[in-house]
Amino acid sequence: MKKRSSIIAILLCAAMLTCACAARSDDKVEEPVQAEKQKVKVKEYQGKLDIIEPGAYNNVNGLNLEPGSYISVIGKADGGQFWEEVKKGVDQAARDINKNLGYEGKDKVKVTYSGPAAADNVDEQVNILDEELARYPVALGISIADAKACEVQFDLAAESDIPIVAFDSGSDYQGLMATVATDNKAASKEAASRLAEIMKETGKVILFAHDSKSKAAIDRENAFKEEMQQNHPGITIGDVYHLDQLADLQKKVAEEINAGTYKKGGEATGEKLDEQDEVTPDSITEDDVVDYVLAKNPDAKGCFATNSDAMKVALNGLDRMEEENIALVGFDADEEEIKALSDGKIDGLIVQNPFGMGYATVIASARAALEMGNEAVVDTGYTWVTKKKLKDENVAKMLY
Repeated sequence: MKKRSSIIAILLCAAMLTCACAARSDDKVEEPVQAEKQKVKVKEYQGKLDIIEPGAYNNVNGLNLEPGSYISVIGKADGGQFWEEVKKGVDQAARDINKNLGYEGKDKVKVTYSGPAAADNVDEQVNILDEELARYPVALGISIADAKACEVQFDLAAESDIPIVAFDSGSDYQGLMATVATDNKAASKEAASRLAEIMKETGKVILFAHDSKSKAAIDRENAFKEEMQQNHPGITIGDVYHLDQLADLQKKVAEEINAGTYKKGGEATGEKLDEQDEVTPDSITEDDVVDYVLAKNPDAKGCFATNSDAMKVALNGLDRMEEENIALVGFDADEEEIKALSDGKIDGLIVQNPFGMGYATVIASARAALEMGNEAVVDTGYTWVTKKKLKDENVAKMLY
């Protein structure tokens, strides 16, 4: 009996030791799991949402859209890094809304992004707007290519109870539910101030504007001029080249060449060309036009560009001139601009937040559809970037 009791005691001790070891082993396995759970997972794009003001536009809380709701977002272009980043923001907002509401399959809220194949093509954008309104979305967001071109469509949208939200570039149309954008006036004034500092508060500046019709381009141009005139009296504004007025300048360049008052790549002779030697406007390229603008402003010490397209036009023109003493600042931050900044060809960039614009546009559109009310202006933020600041953590989160 004693022997049997001893055996039982030994077995019980062994079992207890085994359980204790197993428990300790489990504890070791669970430690990293618990630590992993405690880590807060930060979304890689969160920094682009955090700077949106007001903060209600950086999340999907309270957006209880009906299953199958449709929101349409129309940009000024279908491609290009800036607009691709806008689309990423639009798509992310759609995913967040559906995840928050638990919608799957046909119940999902559908959000689409579209835009003209050619950037800033007003007629094509208006056609897209007509098509999208015919689909009766619960709300529509649009970056308006021409501030006066869409008013008839907006009136029709109002009649159909389709709220309109503007983003990137708005208009003075009274029925807009909100405008989601960079503070273009503040950003341009900062660019002007920075350029004036680089130019040591003296010299002439040439402006390269991406168009003469959109509110964003107009606001940037006017705010830049205003800042220089009011606070930097040593800076003068030279010529302004609007990219959408190429045909007018082609005609002007051809006329001056024929009159002998301008010669491509050389000094004008002052003598009119013979009729058989005259050039036609359609033979003048955009490069020729930019070279003409730069040649007519030989004392220029700085250039300002209102977006990435305008920046590339200016940058290429300065490269052809092999000009390294003209300071260059402007908007946006696509790969070509960032490389030029790194190479010292661009002195500074106003980097916008297109991802945040796309995201906040969907939020504002959803709020409008739900009659939750909107702020008149949603500021998506910007930052000033120089070569030295490229590796800064706060700058890096804004790049795209």
